[in-house]
Order: sequence, then structure tokens, then C-alpha cells
Amino acid sequence: MTQFAQLNLSENQQEIAQLQAELQMRDQLVQQLSQELFRLVKGNASFMPSAEMSEQHQAEVRALREQLQGVEQQVAFYQGQIEDRDSEIYQLRQTVQELTDRSRMLEQVVQELPKVYRQKFAERMKLVKEKVAKVQQENRQLQAELQSVSYRLAVRTRRSQRLDLPSFAVSEPGSMPSFGSI
Repeated sequence: MTQFAQLNLSENQQEIAQLQAELQMRDQLVQQLSQELFRLVKGNASFMPSAEMSEQHQAEVRALREQLQGVEQQVAFYQGQIEDRDSEIYQLRQTVQELTDRSRMLEQVVQELPKVYRQKFAERMKLVKEKVAKVQQENRQLQAELQSVSYRLAVRTRRSQRLDLPSFAVSEPGSMPSFGSI
């Protein structure tokens, strides 16, 4: 966009320079015509124009006035074009400035993105780490409880696996043992 604006600006400046040169040339022609007319009038101070010469001079003056009027119209037209181009150039410069500012802002945002993403990721990871730590703590507690329960169960199992066997008194050989209080 910047190159386009610069090319357009360069073309506009060249066209303005060309129009100014044409305007200057026409001003010189008008100046020369007026000087020539002044010399003719001054050089012939005793000159009393005849009716024919007067009409011819008037026709030339009218032609010069028409030509001058045409030149003035062209000058006004070119000045209008120059003003239009100037306002267009001003608007383009404003647009270029706005786009430049926006580009700088976007560049800054892009440069800050990694930092922002790291910060957001760290915040999320902090929550995840806290949850993991909490789950690990609960896991340790549950493992401790499981170990405790397993130990108690093992102790109970061992106790229940002991059989109450009757005690035999040493008896005499050949006699039958008694089962006491069974």
C-alpha cells in the first residue's frame, strides 16, 4: 500500500509540475502579448486610428480578451485539479499514517503474543499442578488407608485361621483321650 501511495504521489507531483510549467508558459505569452500591444500603442502616440484600423484593433483586442479568458478558464480548471489532487494526497497521507500506526500496533501485539501465551499457559499449568498435587496427596492417603486396612485384615485373617484345637493331656498308654468340654 505504501509503494502504491508513493507512486501515486510521484505521478501527482509530476503532473502538478507539468501543469505549473504550462501555466507559466501561458502567463509568459500573455505578458508578451500585452507588451507588444503596449509598444504598438506607445510607438504610435501620434497615431489616430482610422475606422478600419480601429475595428481591426478592436477585433484583435476581442480575440486577445477571448484568448485571455480561455487561458483564465484553463488556469481555474487546473487550479481546481491541483486542489483536488492536493486533497487526495492529504487523504492518502492520512491513510498511510493510519495504516502505519496500525501496522506498528499489530507488530507490537505479535511480539507480545509469546509472552502472553507463556503467561496463560503458566496460569493453566498452575491449576493443573495444584490438581495433580491434590490427587497425589489423596492417593497417598488412600494408599496409607489401604495399607492399614490390609494389615488389619491380615491380622484378622491370621487370628481366624488359628484353630482352637483341644489340648490333649498326656494319658496312659492304651487309654482313650477325652475331648474335655467339647
